[in-house]
Amino acid sequence: MQAHKTVSRDEWLEARRALLAKEKAHLRAHDELARQRRELPWVKVDKSYVFDGPDGRETLSDLFAGRSQLIVKHFMFGPDWQEGCVGCSFGADQMEGSLIHLAHHDVMVVAVSRAPYAKIAAFHKRMGWPFKWVSSAGCDFNFDYNVSFTEEQKTKGKVFYNFEERDWMSDELPGFSVFTKDETGQIFHTYSVFARGTEDVGTVYGFLDITPKGRNEPPGGNLSHWVRHHDKYEEKAGNSCCHG
Repeated sequence: MQAHKTVSRDEWLEARRALLAKEKAHLRAHDELARQRRELPWVKVDKSYVFDGPDGRETLSDLFAGRSQLIVKHFMFGPDWQEGCVGCSFGADQMEGSLIHLAHHDVMVVAVSRAPYAKIAAFHKRMGWPFKWVSSAGCDFNFDYNVSFTEEQKTKGKVFYNFEERDWMSDELPGFSVFTKDETGQIFHTYSVFARGTEDVGTVYGFLDITPKGRNEPPGGNLSHWVRHHDKYEEKAGNSCCHG
């Protein structure tokens, strides 16, 4: 390891305060980006999507499970793959603690992959994750949200990913897409994030910051307004956040 500068406690404190000022500016910029994210226009979802999962055949609307906001984790797991992507699995390992808090704060998180559900179920059981995971093998969902790509695109060597045309890299790529459902049952696509943008998503606040309602806390962000010990939430009947 390269030798590092060593200073007195007072000199360290001065340097740390200077860095703290930059960190606070970064946090304020992050909060402003989250505010602008919530102001993005929405796209009405008119197309029907049906998924195969632990509860049988379900529509996109079903995946909300009584909440008004849905986060879809685009998990890289192609039809011919024998297991899920290592990177997506690494991210999934970090999600567990967030799920129960999100489910009780009007947000469902569901993973979606193109692999047949039987393959998903086996890998899901092997990994022991609690989030719900469904297959989009019978519909265009992955293609419409630009995380799966056709043989024609592969042959051309170009795909549309992360909001731009780029060289083909893989049949499947990662991301998150966010949807909301209004009182009439109409669904809207509100946000998507891909590539390295997914690195900040995974904690409770990281997830909430990509939803249309945001953190939805009172001024000052008092956690006690809505957070409970995870064994003290009153479970909504039939709307469990977790599926084995």
